[in-house]
Amino acid sequence: MNFRILSKVLGLLLLLLSVSMSVCALFSKLDGVAAEGEAVAALFTAAGITVLAGGILMLAGLGKIDRIPRREGVVIVGLGWVLAAAFGSLPYVLCPPYLSWPQAIFESASGFTTTGSTVIGDLGTWPRGLLLWRAVTQWLGGIGILVLFVAVLSYLGVGSKSLFRNESSFQAGEASTARIRDTAMTLLRIYLGISLLCLLGLKAFGLSWYNAVSHAMTTVSTGGFSPHNASLGYYSDWGNGWAIELWVSLFMVVCSLNFLIYAVIMNRRWGRLKDEDDARWFVGICAVVAVGIAAGLALDARYSTGFAGALREGWFVVVSIASTTGFGTADYELWPAWCQALLAILMVIGGCSGSTAGGMKISRLVVFLKSSAHEIIRAFRPNQVFRLVVNGNPIDGEARARTTSFVALYLLIIALGSVVVGIFEAGHGIKLETCLAAVLATLSNIGPGFGELGPTDNFSFLREPTLVFLSGLMILGRLELFAILVLFVPAAWRRY
Repeated sequence: MNFRILSKVLGLLLLLLSVSMSVCALFSKLDGVAAEGEAVAALFTAAGITVLAGGILMLAGLGKIDRIPRREGVVIVGLGWVLAAAFGSLPYVLCPPYLSWPQAIFESASGFTTTGSTVIGDLGTWPRGLLLWRAVTQWLGGIGILVLFVAVLSYLGVGSKSLFRNESSFQAGEASTARIRDTAMTLLRIYLGISLLCLLGLKAFGLSWYNAVSHAMTTVSTGGFSPHNASLGYYSDWGNGWAIELWVSLFMVVCSLNFLIYAVIMNRRWGRLKDEDDARWFVGICAVVAVGIAAGLALDARYSTGFAGALREGWFVVVSIASTTGFGTADYELWPAWCQALLAILMVIGGCSGSTAGGMKISRLVVFLKSSAHEIIRAFRPNQVFRLVVNGNPIDGEARARTTSFVALYLLIIALGSVVVGIFEAGHGIKLETCLAAVLATLSNIGPGFGELGPTDNFSFLREPTLVFLSGLMILGRLELFAILVLFVPAAWRRY
């Protein structure tokens, strides 16, 4: 293991984080609100600590780096997210009303992994600078901090293909055939462009610059954290509340699709779009589930919103859950059980590969369902040969096995994780539904869950060991299992 490479790259990560903290501190300084003084001190102190740690690591890694080998790349990806969560927690510990270290780690991990879960009971008690930092962490996590690194490191003359390959948000076939730096820069430009467009739209709808920036960052990153206790429901009663919800839902869909689609559009390769199965499946599932829920709510005598009101609520909640954003405008726990069951399924599925969304990913669902259908047919026609194509690419037996293993492992982690949460919360009166929701909401990077962790609740009542465990699940889900689990498999590091 080349520790000099690890030290230098991770040091650069911390320096970039310190710049982000300093920007939030400057906002607090210029905000002119009395309560922001403590936020300024906390953010600048945290930035100073992060700069010091990053500088030490950079000094320890002095020297030219020609490339980052695969093994070091895997470690950098895993440790990078852990370090980001650790140092990103400093402002929450240093600023009143203060969080404990486990709570701060949870809040920071939730931000960088774009999960959106929170232990903050009343957002109104926190300075706006800290809440802006929370939104910034989600925006950075959405593009993938390490994908951003690919662009930076490539310009520094460091080969960083291994980082791009192991940063799960942007795994795609096109990335391996193009120059990695150019691909990363294209994705970064697309991400910036979508963020700016979303921001300007929210500002045009009447949001203040602070709220527009905060909501744009957490929408494009599909993180869903709002500086209001009522989440995006804060704007539901506005005269144009429906337009704000529609605008945000549009960008939640846009950012749940593979970002390389937009690179294809920029290059005018229109023929490539017809092969995009993920996008069709995602939009189709959202539309069908939203209309189904809306029809069910409209026909239920307990709801008096009518079909139009039910469709408005149903569409936004379905897109928010399917995209793993987690914004709330309605309390879906008041809906019929079958509606909640559909939402739970959407939580597991998530968005498309190569997007900012979490979950198991639509592409794996498509491969799994098509493979299962083929196996069912093969049981009666064993000699029949099938050709499986997803997104225009043929899927071989190895890819099928890898997908099946991922799905099985994902579901196993949900089950075992629920047991662990139950053990940590023993004697706390926690229900099975809440244990399952805690794991599902964090592993799939969604935010809200069910039971005591519903859309109007938060995670503050959970014990500190539980919060640390759930923080690990967030990072595990963000990196899609293997990039983290491989760190704990000795055989993967053995020299032959």
